[in-house]
Amino acid sequence: MSAAAAVSDRSRLARFAWLSVGAALITIALKSGAYLLTGSVGLLSDAAESVVNLVAAGVALYALKVAARPADEQHQFGHAKAEYFSAAVEGGMIVVAASFIIYSAGQRFLDPQPLENVGIGLGISVLASAVNGVVAVVLIRVGRAHHSLTLVADGRHLMTDVWTSAGVVVGVLLVALTGWERLDPVVAMLVGLNIIFTGYRLLRESTDGLMDKAWQDADSAAFAELLTGFTRPDVRFHALRTREAGHHRFAEVHVLVPGEWTVQRGHDVVEEIEAAAQERFPGVQLTVHLEPLEDPRAYDDFPTEVAIREPDQS
Repeated sequence: MSAAAAVSDRSRLARFAWLSVGAALITIALKSGAYLLTGSVGLLSDAAESVVNLVAAGVALYALKVAARPADEQHQFGHAKAEYFSAAVEGGMIVVAASFIIYSAGQRFLDPQPLENVGIGLGISVLASAVNGVVAVVLIRVGRAHHSLTLVADGRHLMTDVWTSAGVVVGVLLVALTGWERLDPVVAMLVGLNIIFTGYRLLRESTDGLMDKAWQDADSAAFAELLTGFTRPDVRFHALRTREAGHHRFAEVHVLVPGEWTVQRGHDVVEEIEAAAQERFPGVQLTVHLEPLEDPRAYDDFPTEVAIREPDQS
């Protein structure tokens, strides 16, 4: 994929962020109405999370637009890491929303209130949850397909909203069936704790991304296996390392060939490897360092690298 095509691809992802904005606006209206009808602190916490969803969707939209910008003089490897900042913001906002939920639930536990219009309120909440569920599935699938942490984070954020709504509905139903009003805030607290865990995961993933986390083990192993296919007595590899930056994927490897080879012959081998890498991992930015087999200095490996299997090994 060319650089221009990659930028165009990232730009198209912004429309999915607009989908998230629309879903947040709809669910805020629905859940606020459900809270006003019932007086349930659980439904209030649900509506509060939807407000957070709206702000998070706006952050995601901005991050995707920044990430789609082409490389420039100040950012020669592009702007892809903007997506990690978006995921960090979303993770932080999820924790804030969950804290508000737990605080509100604690207040209501100490001062329980009767619920009203339970049937209508729950129906509205279920409808809002269905909207979020559909949008969450779309965002997660598209985000994974395009290696967009922003969309995956936004989708997970909406999915936590779905689980929040499910917990709230159960709590309100139990209150209506048992008459024990404190069940409503108890369920809200449990949902808040679950949401905090989701926020923590997003914060951890965004931090990993900003620190140039290596590819997943399966992908790194697949790249090493590709290099094994090119290994022979006069062509060997070592020092394979990988990293990700947003939707960009980078790999570097040292290629050892006989020192007597011409530059052209070594370059031809490297070109074959790069072509195979692009076919197997579209868009990967591969850096190759050519070294002579006979030179002891060529074997100063890095402390950590991906192992490359020899062809004759099982």
